Amino acid sequence: MNSLYVLDLIGTFVFAISGTRAAADKNMDLFGAAFIGFTTALGGGTIRDILLGTQPVNWFYDETYLWVILSAVIFTYLFNSLTHKLKATLFLFDTIGLGVFTIIGIEKSINLGITPPYALIMGMVSAVVGGIIRDTFCNEIPLIFRKEIYATACLIGGSVLLILTQFYQINNIASYILAILIVLAIRIAAIKWELKLPTLN
Repeated sequence: MNSLYVLDLIGTFVFAISGTRAAADKNMDLFGAAFIGFTTALGGGTIRDILLGTQPVNWFYDETYLWVILSAVIFTYLFNSLTHKLKATLFLFDTIGLGVFTIIGIEKSINLGITPPYALIMGMVSAVVGGIIRDTFCNEIPLIFRKEIYATACLIGGSVLLILTQFYQINNIASYILAILIVLAIRIAAIKWELKLPTLN
């Protein structure tokens, strides 16, 4: 079991919790919450694989993803009040998932021979599309379309990863962790100091 696969499962779990929690906040039933959790966790990777021509998509080959998502849904259901109170912790998990899926998207793209700039875009797609689906289904404006720094954190963290792996050949778990920490640091800094991207008006 390689480190990327483990990171992928971790990202799937935390994004599934994020989606299920968002559905619970909208008073959806258990099926609705499970559906939102599923699409949040796998939406970005599915779109990425379709764009890259990887069909059937990655998770069709591995039932582990399904069980990880179901575990996240059950965990959120059983500890509903706890997950509702720990929104700061869920933000942390969501941001870690953001960093993890950025890495997964970049590495899978590079392994398929995609050039670094497009690999960076695929990393961002992997990270943010699940959240777009979650917010849309929950009748919210997706975070990526608000002033809050979200996709930008993925692009910066992903750029650092590409510099380390493509220019310095530092392709190991340390480079992955560093990229995740950069995404995490940018998101935390953006919330703490209310850093926002400029609007067009």
